Amino acid sequence: MTTFKLKYVHEFRDRHGHVRRYFRGRDGKRMPLPGLPGSEEFMAAYAAALEGQGRPEIGAKRTKAGTVNAAVVAYYQSAAFRSLAKSTQDTYRGILENFRGEHGEKGVATLERRHIEKMISHRADTPAAANNLLGMLRTLMQFAVTHGFRKDDPTAGVKNVRSRSEGYHTWTEAEISTFEARHEIGTRARLAMSLLLYTAQRRSDVVRMGRQHIREGVLTLRQQKTGTLVEIPVHPELQAVLDATPSEHLTFLVTDYGKPFTAAGFGNLFRDWCTQAGLPQRCSSHGLRKAASRRLAEAGCTAHEIMAITGHKTLTEVTRYTAAVDRRRLGKSAIQKITTRTSTGNPE
Repeated sequence: MTTFKLKYVHEFRDRHGHVRRYFRGRDGKRMPLPGLPGSEEFMAAYAAALEGQGRPEIGAKRTKAGTVNAAVVAYYQSAAFRSLAKSTQDTYRGILENFRGEHGEKGVATLERRHIEKMISHRADTPAAANNLLGMLRTLMQFAVTHGFRKDDPTAGVKNVRSRSEGYHTWTEAEISTFEARHEIGTRARLAMSLLLYTAQRRSDVVRMGRQHIREGVLTLRQQKTGTLVEIPVHPELQAVLDATPSEHLTFLVTDYGKPFTAAGFGNLFRDWCTQAGLPQRCSSHGLRKAASRRLAEAGCTAHEIMAITGHKTLTEVTRYTAAVDRRRLGKSAIQKITTRTSTGNPE
């Protein structure tokens, strides 16, 4: 997950070990920021602080017409934004508030393509951050055109920064075995890993899963991020882990205090479990979703069959797995043919 640094935000750990965050502007005054960075509560307080206000509401009345601030506020209030999943809203806010903190008082109609290209080029060393910003600005500018803030889209024709990274690392079978060897069936760590691996869902959905989602051997869940309804037959290996890990809670996974996890909290704990198993930093909870997709492709599943499990809405992502498996399969077939041809002594 890409991390976005917000201007004027500082954090420290108090004597009780709690992380505190506050806004300190050019005047040196400090304003506490509640909640977690990216949450609606936090971003509202941050936006208010940027505008020199003491109250944590975002409102069009405190913005100057025609500014970037006004466009962002209007977008937050739009049906398009409000219909997004909360996790997506939080991600969008994180990007937009950072941009707004630097350019909020500027006229949105004065933003030109050269300005966009300069912003993106300055972030070329972090392609994911650059491309996330570009995508968010494209959404905002298209909204601005539709609602009369400006006449054209300055992001049109601006290209993404090319990245050599393939994104989250896909767990290998050796890494899966290493984790399983360290965390036995019956432990919370093994339950978490099995839910991720045998359902191919995001951590934000895994932390919501409970026995109430399973009927007649099928786990049914509406994905938080996309709203897609997935119906996944429970794998025998997962069932064995569930049977060995009894729970009286509404969710399979709970904190030490018996409460459901937040997606971020679960991700941090899962990272600790990976470290305990001696796995490299590249191994993450999302990498198991990719490993599950790889396994489905290796089993001969079509892209559409994989999508039925993962809940992806487009073929772009899942075809990467099927294509990679097909390449390996064709490569093995080609070598076998050459070997057979050579061993039989057939002429070239």
